[in-house]
Amino acid sequence: MALTCLTRALRALTLSQPALLSSQVAAQCELRARRVPSSVGPCRGFLTTAPLEQNKTFWKQREKYTVKPIGMKKTGGRDHTGRVRTHGIGGGHKQRYRWIDFQRLRHEPGKETQSFFEEKIVEVRYDPCRSADIALIAGGNRKRWIIATENMQAGNVIKTSGAIGRMAVLANEGDAYPLGALPVGSLVNNLEIQPGKGAEYIRAAGTSGVLLRKVNGTAIVQLPSKQQVQVLETCMVTVGRVSNIDHNKQIIGKAGRNRWFGVRPSSGLWQRKGGWAGRKIRALPSMKSYINLPPITAG
Repeated sequence: MALTCLTRALRALTLSQPALLSSQVAAQCELRARRVPSSVGPCRGFLTTAPLEQNKTFWKQREKYTVKPIGMKKTGGRDHTGRVRTHGIGGGHKQRYRWIDFQRLRHEPGKETQSFFEEKIVEVRYDPCRSADIALIAGGNRKRWIIATENMQAGNVIKTSGAIGRMAVLANEGDAYPLGALPVGSLVNNLEIQPGKGAEYIRAAGTSGVLLRKVNGTAIVQLPSKQQVQVLETCMVTVGRVSNIDHNKQIIGKAGRNRWFGVRPSSGLWQRKGGWAGRKIRALPSMKSYINLPPITAG
């Protein structure tokens, strides 16, 4: 009798295993359907900042130029995914961005045929987003912000020209010309690497470069770091030195002022530097040439 009951129980267990397995498979499929798609990746846990589109600054999303201050959101050193990419950033006073036009030779619509144009300086002011001062200039039917030079004042008139003549021009401070139009030895700033792309070098406060020589349609400029670069003579530059020359002499005074600038103190154990941190005397880097770069494609 006991053997018969045991045999019946084993048969019932054997028959119920497929049903049990099918129920488990259904439960697993339901859980997989509720999960996030595999393309998103594994779960990263809780984030303390708003990622993706909420963390982008407003001025990067604009298409039409404006001289009005644009609101900015603090990133805390995080990129669009919410991960910290740059350490030492956090807090700071609220700032608004002034859109700087680094392309000086930008003609007004309908006036592209003119060889030069003049603009008047409306004001020179402090910019919280950079070390140099900025200037609001007006000419024709437009206004725009540019990097101010050392002695630039409100009311001055500056000239911008894209023509290269046979004789070198006698340019005033703040004027913008191609490198081929200036005499050798001129102090320049806001240097273009490719014609029409906009200034990329010599934009920090108090800096200036020197036009060393002109060779076969190219110009060699010495940067503030003493490195020499070779560019086309049609690249635009601004004559003079960048404003706010006493920027490197400013005294912070206390740690709290660094926090106003958005600089966080480093954390962790302080370790004494070894011999690798001493002064090194190295030869100057070789001249960097930007002549054979690929052409700029529109769009």
